[in-house]
Amino acid sequence: MKFISTILLFLIVSGVWAQSPKLERSLKEVTFSRRGYELGFQHGKLLKIEIDDLVTKWKMNTTKAFGKDADIILKEFFKYANFTDAIKKWTPDLFKEIEGIANGSKQRFNDILVLNLLDEFWVYIDQLYNHHCTDIGVASIHGSPSYVAQNMDIESYTDGYQTLVRLEKTNESPEQLILTHPGLIALNGMNETGVGVVVNTIMQLSASTAGLPVAFIVRKIIDSTDKDDLLEFLTSVNHASGQNYIVGIRGEVFDFEASANQVIQYNPKNENGTVYHTNHPIVNNDLKPWYNQFNPNLEADEKPHSNNSYIRLSAVKKHVIDKMKITEEDIKNALRSKDDTMNPVCRSNQNNGRVFTFASTIMSLSGKPYLKITAGPPDESEYKRIDFTSE
Repeated sequence: MKFISTILLFLIVSGVWAQSPKLERSLKEVTFSRRGYELGFQHGKLLKIEIDDLVTKWKMNTTKAFGKDADIILKEFFKYANFTDAIKKWTPDLFKEIEGIANGSKQRFNDILVLNLLDEFWVYIDQLYNHHCTDIGVASIHGSPSYVAQNMDIESYTDGYQTLVRLEKTNESPEQLILTHPGLIALNGMNETGVGVVVNTIMQLSASTAGLPVAFIVRKIIDSTDKDDLLEFLTSVNHASGQNYIVGIRGEVFDFEASANQVIQYNPKNENGTVYHTNHPIVNNDLKPWYNQFNPNLEADEKPHSNNSYIRLSAVKKHVIDKMKITEEDIKNALRSKDDTMNPVCRSNQNNGRVFTFASTIMSLSGKPYLKITAGPPDESEYKRIDFTSE
């Protein structure tokens, strides 16, 4: 695994990792109904062409990175991965949804499943350099608005496939707005009752090949309305990958660093109700042994403060920490920031062979909830407001 990581890092830095050109972007908006297999089949059939493109590009990039056929890599990955039991136990409708996407798009099941194991595949290749997401949470203070927000940074080949899925309200579920790309069940999202979630990979934390993968946890949260049930699920489920979850529930905001063996709440106790996170552990010390230099229990001068994640955390903190009342504009300024040109919060997609800011989302969760979103980096386009339709 370490050998694979070294090869991948070389390819990324040397620019061999395939790169999409800069695009004139637009956000694709689609609406689906029902649940489970029927929902997935709608998704797969409607977005069949785009899903075929993304499966092809994923395989092309994987083949180039590893120097052998992506289908061989997939077989090796699924010998390592054992997530099916956890998915069926905790989110059986989502397993059926993946089956529906595969059948609707006429793709092989494992080719669609791996698109939905984004973080888990990153864990498999075990390298830090694809991870640059930046998150902010703002709790409601004395009636002020509550937000969770994120720059979602993923691989450059996904550019041009930014998609917002609206799931219609059913008897069992609230209306939902979900950021994704075709073939993937979720990157982040929110629902009409004021529940929203944004996430950061924490590669350094312990992982489990029998845990529930990140995308399925995200969808479970977005589908939830009861605070106690949601928090019980998030803190008790076996997590497949190290991940930070900032969850907004109406006016409240919670931040949890989750690893295979423990889930620890992070609360900086800021007077303005803010929390922020990038891609390293701040409170959870359940680390892989080879990442012990990121142990939050180390003395301050022993930590790798020149690391990209630490630099971005310092930048976003600077933008929000001293303001007594956080506005949408403050959040936008933080997410658009490039205080350090080599380690920006906002990442363009320009021939650097790495990840870019696929989309930026600001979820307003108190009062009448709504979403603001960009396709691509937020310094390259204006945020678009998306409202819920349910009365």
